[in-house]
Amino acid sequence: MSQLEKLKVMLGIALSDTSQDADLQLLLDDASADLMSWTNRSAPPVGLEPTQRQIAVIRYNKQGAEGETAHSEGGISRSFEDLPPSIQATIGQFRLLKVASYATP
Repeated sequence: MSQLEKLKVMLGIALSDTSQDADLQLLLDDASADLMSWTNRSAPPVGLEPTQRQIAVIRYNKQGAEGETAHSEGGISRSFEDLPPSIQATIGQFRLLKVASYATP
């Protein structure tokens, strides 16, 4: 099953419904680019595929609420965090360190 198909299952979207495929693929691609940046890698490790989907779900659910940190309407309050600590910890396990300079003695 592809990442796109798995994301659709997570979001409760029928696999046969292709009306949102381009938008969902863009969310996956953006999450992948962020993971590569955060881990200093040229490709996201296979072990971060679930994390990629989790980030895509977070971004999908925040559509229309970009920039908000909290929202209250009709007695219902919602608050948002950038990236949950559990996801940050998972990403940190895959991070490669950069060497700024190396001098031989």
